[in-house]
Amino acid sequence: MASYINLVKLCVGAERVEDLEIWQAQRRASLPDGLPRHVTRMWPRREAELLNGGSLYWVFKGMILARQRVLRLDEAMEDDGISRCAIVLDPAVCRTSPAPRRPFQGWRYLSAEDAPRDLPDARPKDDSLPPGLELALAEIGVR
Repeated sequence: MASYINLVKLCVGAERVEDLEIWQAQRRASLPDGLPRHVTRMWPRREAELLNGGSLYWVFKGMILARQRVLRLDEAMEDDGISRCAIVLDPAVCRTSPAPRRPFQGWRYLSAEDAPRDLPDARPKDDSLPPGLELALAEIGVR
């Protein structure tokens, strides 16, 4: 049994994995360590498990399509004076097998056993399928 846990989060504002990669690349230049981060209101209670090899799995239009390894959790003080959690991520975005997910707010835990598998390195270079077709194939267990 794996000794780590993952997070799953909706990738709001991005329709494709490429959108996330572009957005993060643009933002990284302005960050002191050059590492992408996702700021959230809540601090994961299962921090030790998450930092023991966990990833943040991204949901695009109802499907998990990618993940990024979680490197650390930093405190982030926002302009409103409220302390939040910055989930610091590995810049490498790893494509995964499509896995359907219903809409939700915030983030959810995802066990290592339930996480979709990574796609082979050659796969990300393939043309991506339209999201509707990708979802239909995943729902019938083809992808």
